Amino acid sequence: MFSKTHFDEPMKHLREVKNMSYVKFEVPDELREKALDVLEEARKSGKIKKGTNEVTKAVERGKAKLVIIGKDVEPQEIVMHLPMLCAEKEIPYLFAPKADIGGAVGIHVATAAGAVVEEGKAKDKLAEVALKIAELAK
Repeated sequence: MFSKTHFDEPMKHLREVKNMSYVKFEVPDELREKALDVLEEARKSGKIKKGTNEVTKAVERGKAKLVIIGKDVEPQEIVMHLPMLCAEKEIPYLFAPKADIGGAVGIHVATAAGAVVEEGKAKDKLAEVALKIAELAK
């Protein structure tokens, strides 16, 4: 009787709003790319954590130096706690597409979150990114 698009069209607006509810601020493309580069460089020369569980543990223990959270995670409850946790622990965080995070951490699938634990050769870049994130989050 009704086509699938008949029901999907009114719900499209709700999904867009729902996906954005935990995203606290928009990140410029240049900063997002630089943060993903930091994550990738830290993977090669330092230490990273990937996935919501590992990132959450790193943040709770105060070991994370930068957290990148997927801005398109469904259901959003998977990562909804991370911005509050990072703010509480004063750890810089930003939002990026989960497919980009997966590529930066070196896996071929999307991942909901990634964190830099030891920056390795990316120390200067990390400091620069953290400073810009602090300015954005205000």
